[in-house]
Amino acid sequence: MAMRKAALFSLVVLALPIPVFAGSAAAKTPVVVELYTAQGCASCGEANAHVAKLADKEGVLALTFSVDYWDYLGWPDTFAKPEFADRQKAYVAKFALREPYTPQVVVDGAVQTAGSKAQKVDALVAGAEKAPRDPPDVHFAGGRVYVGSARAPKGGGEVWLVRYDPREQEVAVKSGDNKGQTIAARNVVRELTRLGGWKGKPTAFRLPAAQDEGLKTVVLVQAGHGGRILGAAEPKG
Repeated sequence: MAMRKAALFSLVVLALPIPVFAGSAAAKTPVVVELYTAQGCASCGEANAHVAKLADKEGVLALTFSVDYWDYLGWPDTFAKPEFADRQKAYVAKFALREPYTPQVVVDGAVQTAGSKAQKVDALVAGAEKAPRDPPDVHFAGGRVYVGSARAPKGGGEVWLVRYDPREQEVAVKSGDNKGQTIAARNVVRELTRLGGWKGKPTAFRLPAAQDEGLKTVVLVQAGHGGRILGAAEPKG
């Protein structure tokens, strides 16, 4: 009799619905396109414009990171932060490049090319769209982001918080190589924060408050040290 009751209890438990969070990530994670650029970079204008077009492409998340290492040429980039250049340096090591450069495009943390090569950028995005994916579930609730279970990369992964401005930004450059020009960019990253490590098991991270209004939030789950991006998700609404 006790065994029959235990079996019945197990059936009831299995029949209980699994809660679905309103902020769950979409089934298909977007292709993440990172542009590394600078307002003082004379060759970055076309790359900025092309990535701005990609920002409107369904299934693509384009992020513009401004770097500060060209500031010495005469124009301090108004959006650059040292942590953006540090992120690019991790890719420099990962791809065994001699040094960081602009414009550079990194797709899903897996491949890179010069941002000035629009056809090559498009080919890398198309390849990433066809690549198999098994991202961890990501959902947002109560001021936290929850990253579910999935196969973790060797050495574990990292969870990054990115906040970006979805509006087009125009900056009138008054000195340096682009003196007299107005530089435009889309999805300009304003905040980059490492929330913590992830080893393939469900983990929750507290989300800090945004520093500015009007910014969008995205969370990236990524292999460590500039590795492949495993998943990307934005809160709904």
